[in-house]
Amino acid sequence: MLLLRDCRYVVTPTEDSDVKVLEGVSILISDDGVIQQVGDIDVNGTEVVKCDGVAIPGLFNAHTHLAMTMFRGLVSDHELEDWLNVIWGMEKRLTGDVILKGFELGLIESIMNGTSAVLDMYFNPDVVDLVERYGIRVFEGPTFIDNLRDPKLTENELRNLVFRVRDSKLIKPILNLHSVYANSEDTLMRVRELKEELNLRLHTHVSETRREVYTVRGRYGLYPVEVLSKFGLLDSSAILVHLGWVTNWELELIVRAQATAVHCPSSNMKLATAGFFPIKELLKGTNVALGTDGPGTGDSLDMFKEMRMAVLLQRNNYWDAKALTAKEALLMATVNGYRSVGLRGGLIAPGYLGDVTVLDVKDPRINPLNKLNVANNIVYSSNGGMVKYLVVNGKVVYGPHNREELIERALVISRELNEYLRGMLNG
Repeated sequence: MLLLRDCRYVVTPTEDSDVKVLEGVSILISDDGVIQQVGDIDVNGTEVVKCDGVAIPGLFNAHTHLAMTMFRGLVSDHELEDWLNVIWGMEKRLTGDVILKGFELGLIESIMNGTSAVLDMYFNPDVVDLVERYGIRVFEGPTFIDNLRDPKLTENELRNLVFRVRDSKLIKPILNLHSVYANSEDTLMRVRELKEELNLRLHTHVSETRREVYTVRGRYGLYPVEVLSKFGLLDSSAILVHLGWVTNWELELIVRAQATAVHCPSSNMKLATAGFFPIKELLKGTNVALGTDGPGTGDSLDMFKEMRMAVLLQRNNYWDAKALTAKEALLMATVNGYRSVGLRGGLIAPGYLGDVTVLDVKDPRINPLNKLNVANNIVYSSNGGMVKYLVVNGKVVYGPHNREELIERALVISRELNEYLRGMLNG
């Protein structure tokens, strides 16, 4: 068992979607990775970590492309369609080894930023060993995207992954569909059949740009969410990312289906996708989670920054200082992310997964700190650099014991990626 002893504060969502602040308590996590107790605890024979910080549930990044760390800052002044044309041309030249290096760098960055679980979309080769080595939760699967990959090959890779990770606690298969516009009707039908046969959740970009909406409507006479519904892909296991250009009737379809909506504010603003993620309407009716998108557009895998950005953007969009609160952003980044994949996590309470992020209470950027402002300071004043410990499934996967080792490994990978990219870009 693991005991996080004497946390200065524990800030956690509650089962009724509120946020609770506890002061001066400890967290006991069992050997099977589940929280047993929160309070005044003294148990013999356990691994003890002196918390002395602000403990929150592990952060859940509900949409990213981890391996795109290699593209960070390379294509920075393009709108989405032009950005994709450049990136897709580069991706066609990537080797499996290079993708693994980008993925590993993304894992390290996520861990050091306090992220306990990631919903990833890429063309990854075999990432299972890396995920198990680093110890965070990853929902992964090859991506269906017709102009880059044969869907038959993608299906075979998905089936192999499902078989290989069937007993893993950390890596779980997901059905990654890049988008409606990047795939044919045959592929959409193939994806629906796989979804039903393998009982997988669907993860897809939807209505990210106005051009996408017009493209899809020209092809089908329907809007993107309507197309997903037509092909039997819209239900409570669907995870819909971006949704900046949805109609009122599409919102009704999403709420009726109880699908998860994922907001990626930094990436959307950088790509100038415009539109309007309807946070008020979605929060009232369905599950809403938060993602960083890939480092090629969002530049960062820091969920603290994304929480703050979501609040600021939505208040600006609605002209309303209550459009999105710090409490709601924390819910989106924790328990709502876990809900999107059907996991009982994102709360620091008995019976929930032992995924905990601890912030350094002594960092001046989060102080002065007290019971009244701690939840707000987590969202508005914190960043991933303040993370002191990350616990996943009851195991300490990041802390003072391995910080320098992870930094050194990240630098080695970065040098190797730079060398490859120089050759590719100059070739």
